[in-house]
Amino acid sequence: MRFSYLKQIVEYMQQLTHITAAYRINDTSVKLVFNRENSWNFEMARGNSAITLGEIPNRGKMYQAPFDVLLAKRLNRSTIHSVTLHNNDKIIRLTVSTSGSYKSETTVIQFEFTGKHTNVILLDKEGTVLEALRHIDEEISTRSVRVGQKLGELPKPPYEPQEYPLESVYDYLRDEFSRRSNERLDRLKNEKKALLHKRLAQLKKHLDALDEESELIQEAKAAQDAGHLVLAHLDRIKPYDKTVELSNFDGDSVLLELPEGCTTAAGCAESFFKRSKKSKQKAHGLYQERSNLEAKIRHLELFIQTVSEASTPEEIALLFPPKAQGNKQKNGDSIAEFWIEGIKVSLGKSEKGNIELLRNAKARDIWMHLKDRPSAHVIISTDKQQLPEKLLEAAAKLCVDFSVFEKGRYLVDYTPRREVKVQEGANVLYTNYKTLNIQKG
Repeated sequence: MRFSYLKQIVEYMQQLTHITAAYRINDTSVKLVFNRENSWNFEMARGNSAITLGEIPNRGKMYQAPFDVLLAKRLNRSTIHSVTLHNNDKIIRLTVSTSGSYKSETTVIQFEFTGKHTNVILLDKEGTVLEALRHIDEEISTRSVRVGQKLGELPKPPYEPQEYPLESVYDYLRDEFSRRSNERLDRLKNEKKALLHKRLAQLKKHLDALDEESELIQEAKAAQDAGHLVLAHLDRIKPYDKTVELSNFDGDSVLLELPEGCTTAAGCAESFFKRSKKSKQKAHGLYQERSNLEAKIRHLELFIQTVSEASTPEEIALLFPPKAQGNKQKNGDSIAEFWIEGIKVSLGKSEKGNIELLRNAKARDIWMHLKDRPSAHVIISTDKQQLPEKLLEAAAKLCVDFSVFEKGRYLVDYTPRREVKVQEGANVLYTNYKTLNIQKG
């Protein structure tokens, strides 16, 4: 960010008196809520830092690192004593205090918009580091950032910054939020849709390469008929015959090529029946594989449409939760998992996935389904029965987005899993439910 902008932002911040809430919204961004009109985002990515003003939709991850715990403890419901531009550099310092039962604690939060040193640091009033978004060791930088140590000063910039007056700091922060969100949204859409289209092309290629079940079923019938025909003419077949001409049950002459290795007529009949059974099993397996592939293709097509219709980068981030290291994805082919406000939301990609969800859900988990029409089943894994409306609506939207292509308004029923009675497969009856009205597109 430009020094001139930060200078004007600090002047604007000096009229703010309290911090209502402070928390991380993603790996490199911190939100400070000052009041109803001022919910600020400090985006601290190296080389691309900024301050913006706007509401972030549902968070996927709830951060519980020591930095986050101390950030909430020291800044939630705190009083602001001063806001300064520290050391005449791109560093904003807020000095705040919280009043507890026994004593008042003073904390300094320092936002550094300084290129490679970009960071958020919590200090006590003596300047000792309490916690930081990024811990920096002496081996990495001449200026370390370590808990329990005094924070050193950064060298002053060697240039004289130019002035770039803003007509309205408030409008600039809101415009910056929209601009950065739209840029990130377009980039994420292009990246994720390219990835999904690649997967879709692979699945369609696999589907096109499958044999036709009808041909296998015809082969099975022909082999079965041949087996019955051989049994009806056992006396006509001699050991080690390669072919035999027989009359079928309609009186027509049929030339049969006998299976290799047959030493008896009965053995030839058994070989035909085995061949018939094998073709039937392969046809059934192909039917199952085709059904699974078609379900995956439909899920991916809905996925692509959902990404296309996303209106914020956070909506897309919710659809692509990071995989935990060393944790193999379970039910990857049949169940999709999302995280909303730190709560796991699972969605059946197919009938198989819906059945697995119903089977494995706990009694107090929340179950969702489109009213009076086929849809994906959704399970919210939680013991809490009073969930925020925002979370319920986000989960219900997933249910709609991954069930139907058509835009419009849809009703989504939800109830605890214990109120859902499985009839057959994924068909259910349910009671004591509530309904949400969700707009798609």
